[in-house]
Amino acid sequence: MQEPIMSMNKTKKPTETFKEPEILAPAGDFECLQAAVRFKADAVYLGMPEFGMRAAAKGFGHEHLPGAVEFAHRHNVKVYLTVNIIPRNSDIETLPALVKTAAASGVDAFIVADIGTAGIIKNLDPNISLHISTQAGVTNYAAANEFYKLGASRIILARELTLDEIRQIRRSIPADLELEVFVHGAVCVSYAGRCLLSQYMTMRDANMGKCAQPCRWNYNLVEEKRPGEYFPVFEDEYGTSILSAADLCMLEHLDKLRDAGINGFKIEGRAKSMYYVSVITNAYAMAKKYLPKRGGEFVLPEWISSEVYKVSNRNYGTGFFFDPGGSSVKAAENGYVRGYGFAAVVEGYRNNCLEVSQRGKFCRGDTLEVLVPGIEPYRIQAIEMYDRDFVSIESAPHAKMKVFIKYDKELPKGSILRIRK
Repeated sequence: MQEPIMSMNKTKKPTETFKEPEILAPAGDFECLQAAVRFKADAVYLGMPEFGMRAAAKGFGHEHLPGAVEFAHRHNVKVYLTVNIIPRNSDIETLPALVKTAAASGVDAFIVADIGTAGIIKNLDPNISLHISTQAGVTNYAAANEFYKLGASRIILARELTLDEIRQIRRSIPADLELEVFVHGAVCVSYAGRCLLSQYMTMRDANMGKCAQPCRWNYNLVEEKRPGEYFPVFEDEYGTSILSAADLCMLEHLDKLRDAGINGFKIEGRAKSMYYVSVITNAYAMAKKYLPKRGGEFVLPEWISSEVYKVSNRNYGTGFFFDPGGSSVKAAENGYVRGYGFAAVVEGYRNNCLEVSQRGKFCRGDTLEVLVPGIEPYRIQAIEMYDRDFVSIESAPHAKMKVFIKYDKELPKGSILRIRK
C-alpha cells in the first residue's frame, strides 16, 4: 500500500458559519470562482485538466489550484474537487499524482464516481473527505450505506430520485452521512448522466468529460426509401429537440429539499459563464435567507424568483422530485430562452465614472440593469460613455474593451451590468 500523503489541512479550512444547507456553485475557471465567492456561495466545486466531467471547462492546473483554494478559504468558502470521470486503466495510473497535488493544495473534499478511484484516494490518505458523485447513480439507502463504509462523508444523489425516495434514504443512513442534490441547471437525458450518444456520434466520450451534447441538437425524420429528404418534426415554429431536457429549477422548493434532509444545494454549470454563475448563485444564496423554520411558509420576493429567467435557459421544470415519471423533464419546447444579455462587469471607479469591461455590445443611452450581491437589481442609464482615453463614444462593440460610464457613485468591483434584449 502506498504511504499516506500530507494532510489536507495544510491550508487553513474555513470555519463552519452556516446552519442551513450549502449553496454549491460551479467554478469552471478563476473568474467564475471569484464570481461564486462574490455572490455568496458557501462552497464551490471545480476541476483540474484531468479526471473532471467537464473537459470543456478551463479548470485549474496543478500550479493554479493552490491559489484558487487559498482565495476561496480566505473568504470562508469550501472547495470540492471533481475527480468523477468513469476512468480506464490508463487513467488509474496517473491518479495518485493528481490526488497528492490536490490534497496538498488543501481542497476540502474529492468528488468521485468510481469505486476504484475512491479506494485509491482513501489508501493514499484515510483522512481525505470523499463525496460520491451523481455519476455513481446512488438511488437507494443500501448503496449510500456501502459508500459510507468505504469512507464517504457525502452522497450526491442521482437526479432520478423523488422527494419521497430521498426522505426514505435520509431515514435509513447514518446521521453524519450528508446528502446533496442538484437544484438548478442542465439535465441529462441519460440515467445518472452516463451516456454513449456523444461517443457514438462524435467519438467524444461523455463519461470522460468530453460530451458534445448531441441531445441538445435538432433532429429530423428520414424515411429509409427517401434518403436525403428530411421531414421536420415540429413542436412549434422553433422545431424540436426531442432529446433535450428542460432545465432544472428548484428555487421555489428549497424548503422541501431542506426538510427532506438535504445538506447541499448544487448548481450545475462548470462550463457556464461568469455571468451565469453570478446570477444563479446570487438567486439561490438570497433564497436561502428566506428559508423558514420547518413547517413554515416559504415565500420569495418576486425579484428573486425572476432572476433565474435572466440567464439563458431551456425552460424550467422540477425534474423527478415531485413526479416519478419525470414529466417536467420533457424536451425543452423552444430551445434556449435568452431575455437578457451580459453587457459588462464593473472593474473600478475613476473620474466619476464606472470603469467596466465590456462583455456584450451596448450603446450610449441604453438602460442597464445592475446586479450587486445581496440586493434587488436596479437600473441605470448609460447617458455618457468614454473609451480608455476618455474620448466620448456612441457604443461599446468590442469584446472586453474598457469603457467608462458616467455615474454618480461607485459600485462594488465585480458588479454585473446587463441589458434586456
